[in-house]
Amino acid sequence: MRYVVEGSTLLRQIGLSTQIFPKKLLLGDSIRYNSLEAFWSEELTIINSPVFYPGGESVKASNSDNPSCYDAVVIGGGFFGCRIALYLKEHLNKVLIVEQEADILQRASYANQARVHNGYHYPRSILTALRSRVNFPRFVSEYRECIDTSFDKYYAIGKTISKVTANQFKIFCQRIDAFIEPAPPNITNLFNSTVTEGVFSTKEYAFNAVKLKHRMLNDLETAGVKLSVNSKVIKVQNTDNLGIKVFIESSETFDIVTTKYVFNCTYSAINQILHNSHLPTIPLKHELAEMALVEVPEPLRNLGITVMCGPFFSIMPFPARGLHTLSHVRYTPHCFWQDKDADVKTVNPKVGNKTNYPYMIRDAERYMPILKDCRYADSLWEVKTILPQSEVDDSRPILFKKHHGLKNFYCVLGGKIDNIYDVPPELKFLELTRGVI
Repeated sequence: MRYVVEGSTLLRQIGLSTQIFPKKLLLGDSIRYNSLEAFWSEELTIINSPVFYPGGESVKASNSDNPSCYDAVVIGGGFFGCRIALYLKEHLNKVLIVEQEADILQRASYANQARVHNGYHYPRSILTALRSRVNFPRFVSEYRECIDTSFDKYYAIGKTISKVTANQFKIFCQRIDAFIEPAPPNITNLFNSTVTEGVFSTKEYAFNAVKLKHRMLNDLETAGVKLSVNSKVIKVQNTDNLGIKVFIESSETFDIVTTKYVFNCTYSAINQILHNSHLPTIPLKHELAEMALVEVPEPLRNLGITVMCGPFFSIMPFPARGLHTLSHVRYTPHCFWQDKDADVKTVNPKVGNKTNYPYMIRDAERYMPILKDCRYADSLWEVKTILPQSEVDDSRPILFKKHHGLKNFYCVLGGKIDNIYDVPPELKFLELTRGVI
């Protein structure tokens, strides 16, 4: 059902015919709905008249007689969403990014370990390790000004409950052609030899999320990608094969834009949009994750340390804050859940969480006693989303769902920031068809 207000008359449109709705409205009059669902369930166009929905907020509606039209809409202004938008702009004219935060790269692209992976982390998933080895030099080269190379990186292997031995880790690194050599004595002396089997010098970097954001903003502006922040996509809807409607809500307005392609790059919120749009949800596991931010003692200031593979920890430089992140396999996840069709859970990661830092540091001290001199500063909180099958081997493939419930509707979930280069091959059709499929 669709209503149009023109002047003082409210029209009711059924199919292709238009009838005068029996109620008269004057300019400035309002319509009140009994529920938010009722508000969003209708294709509503009001000209020069405010609309109200539960909660009392006044909103202005766009004019569907002259709707905003885009060739592609990307939902989510994280690194993956922005990078995909830049790729789309190479082949399409009008590309829009819709981001619900006040700026881009504010959620999972910021609140993570900032590690630029070089394959070391994945001895149980050779494919993930090899893709990291391929993407590492390319990412470091393309975003050189955002990369922190000022620290030395070491991987250590625990003596007990580790899923790999020191010798297995060394052979694994040789097979993926990743640099590895025994750590020098001044480094191995930092470790408790009774619980540590081996320590290796490796080559791995961190990225500065703030510099990466500024680089991305500049790239988007240069390319002519339109960016709408503080705007939340409520749902998408098919329009009889003529395109896709995207319902966008902000604090004061709502808009309905039409587009040919939609890319759902909302990471942990992928299923929320699918659920609201009555599209099939995707099996995903979510964790409420905490990255503790610490000031490390001077001997560790220019070091990054990872003890693996098992319930151990990492302490990595976090260039955006001039601190280190401390994460622990056992204590970084505070809780987990999986989406179900009828129950897609929404969690605000920044509210009401008590840090697990005391547990993290106490366990990490067993391996590196010097860590007792760390000073806790803060914590980063975020919902971490993975594919359930990744729990078996710690793999991090990209989820790429083409035509998911709607033609030209894509869902993309990236596992690591540097595996963005695995996405463009899936979008080759844009080059071959000039965006027409």
